[in-house]
Amino acid sequence: MSILRLSDVTASYGLAKALFGVSLTLEQGETVGLLGRNGAGKTTLLKSVIAEPSVTVAGEIAIDDRALRGLPTYRISRHGVAWVPDDRRVFTALSVRENLELAHTKNAPADQLAKVVASVPLVGRLLSRRGYELSGGEQQAVSIARALMSAPRFVLMDEPTEGLAPLIVEQLQESIARLPSEFGVGILLAEQNFAFVAALAQRVAIVSTGRVAWTGSTSELENGSDLIDRYLSAGASQP
Repeated sequence: MSILRLSDVTASYGLAKALFGVSLTLEQGETVGLLGRNGAGKTTLLKSVIAEPSVTVAGEIAIDDRALRGLPTYRISRHGVAWVPDDRRVFTALSVRENLELAHTKNAPADQLAKVVASVPLVGRLLSRRGYELSGGEQQAVSIARALMSAPRFVLMDEPTEGLAPLIVEQLQESIARLPSEFGVGILLAEQNFAFVAALAQRVAIVSTGRVAWTGSTSELENGSDLIDRYLSAGASQP
């Protein structure tokens, strides 16, 4: 099994530092939650992995012993990392099927679309619809499905529940829960929704002011009311 590893990672936007010495691991087939208040550094951490151009990164980022830092985003994708951004970035003029087929790579099996649709059922009834016809929740489902089309080893998800109705969140939760077993992917899930992360993740890292303030199992965090009060109380709710 592959391991995505971040060691002593710092990141900045120009002169403004956003991450300070972050170390984290994610195994293939595992879900790790990134929890923290808005602005804590969760999105910057994900952007550091995919080499988003606005972020200047130092430290080590690797899959197994293969260094990712310094590679362009498209090559990081070829090494097995997929990205689900918080703004979804669905091509509005294209159909859902076309959005998904654009992401299909030679590394993925020929029947990847069928497998993806079976695992993210919300997408199946949308294939012929154009991106501009989709609701926010439908766009989010398409964005998750599109990330799977390249048969990645790791999927980075940035605030997938933001702005979505509870019913859609529940449907997405059911789909995401299946992905590690059905596709063998590791999921790094940045969220403020405590209940959503608690239902999906085996481990949790709390990010606070650009640092990993705490790591441990989901059950440890659920029992740690002091941690929740200290780092997550604003907008956090227990399941």
